[in-house]
Amino acid sequence: MINFGVTERKLHGLERRMDNCNLLENDIEEHFVRSSGAGGQKVNKSSTCVHLKHICSGLSVKVQKSRSQGLNRYYARKQMCELLENKLLGKESPEAKKIEKIRKQKDRRRRR
Repeated sequence: MINFGVTERKLHGLERRMDNCNLLENDIEEHFVRSSGAGGQKVNKSSTCVHLKHICSGLSVKVQKSRSQGLNRYYARKQMCELLENKLLGKESPEAKKIEKIRKQKDRRRRR
């Protein structure tokens, strides 16, 4: 696996999540673009923004969360897994369950 500059635990977690989503490195098209916004001269000179495209599903992700290219590659793959989970699992995906939980909490608070 690629070294993203994260801990071993996070790296193994990402690998497991990619396996569960059937997301292979060969199915990903990766491009690096110049970031914009905060970060100063460093951001203007280096291509740290990561653009991933999943060839099989056509899903696309663009991440510039960090000034580090390695971390952005990690975050992009993580976000791609979230999109695939949402597409494959629908209401059973972890993200959908989290949103449903928050919605129920808001409903309970509104009733008070």
